Amino acid sequence: MEWDEYFFSICEVVSKNSKCLSRKIGGLLVQDNRILCTGYNGPPSGVPVCSARYFIDDELMQELGRRGIKKERGKDYSTTCPRYLLGYKSGEGLEWCVAAHAERNVLITAARFGVSTKDKILYLSCGIPCKDCMIEIINAGIKEVVVSTMSSYDLKVRYLLSNSKIVVRLYSHLKGE
Repeated sequence: MEWDEYFFSICEVVSKNSKCLSRKIGGLLVQDNRILCTGYNGPPSGVPVCSARYFIDDELMQELGRRGIKKERGKDYSTTCPRYLLGYKSGEGLEWCVAAHAERNVLITAARFGVSTKDKILYLSCGIPCKDCMIEIINAGIKEVVVSTMSSYDLKVRYLLSNSKIVVRLYSHLKGE
């Protein structure tokens, strides 16, 4: 098994611990083919998942009303992402999200346990990180980010990448790609 394949298989396992109702993303901080720490997307430690059920009586109900979206009577909203209920796509409406991204949680875990992030490799089971995460990755001194797709949310990320020394590399699980 090649190292990239090994690390990505572990990223997938790490992502399964995510409680996020939208997507499940895993991340690994690696040095010298050793995993230093992991992270996945989700709400902060001890905070319940952000299902629409928790918001259905407050702010979310008001926003649904403003948008002309009616709550379905008797529907269980405990497994519904509030952003999706409001019609947002992945990466949009993040003001309704109480989760931290996997890459941010990897960096926070490293800081919490005194693990240096300088010149390390960050493996992510997703595309190119969002602008805010990319800023943190650059400032943390990560030298390389390995992603499962080269898609990105906006041009600001491309600007950050073209004006920094960080390398983003695509993981390809198929031999010969």
